Amino acid sequence: MSIELNNPALENARKLVRDGKVTRDERDDWSEAAPTADEENAFIEREGWTEYSHWHLGIDKSENRETKAAYSFPFGDFRKVHRGGVIAGESRAGQYDHDEIRDALKNLLELIDEDES
Repeated sequence: MSIELNNPALENARKLVRDGKVTRDERDDWSEAAPTADEENAFIEREGWTEYSHWHLGIDKSENRETKAAYSFPFGDFRKVHRGGVIAGESRAGQYDHDEIRDALKNLLELIDEDES
């Protein structure tokens, strides 16, 4: 398993933040806000795997890209970036030594918080 930074997802996240599509919640809120498996499946059915991938900052290129196993570090609910999801992902990425993803999430959090002021 080799998880890498998913650059198209990072660009999507930055664009959403610049466009003001952000929910300014806290880390603990992410467990309630994160999409359920049914919501993920409905999104994939409606929008496809490429769009699904654009909501995950981690990609495991050794996995089939048309499975959820290929994607990790979600940061939003398919409509908005969730600050809580970014914080949770940053913490988890640091915990598992995914430094590039951790740093991207840290920078995204700074962009969210900068935009708020």
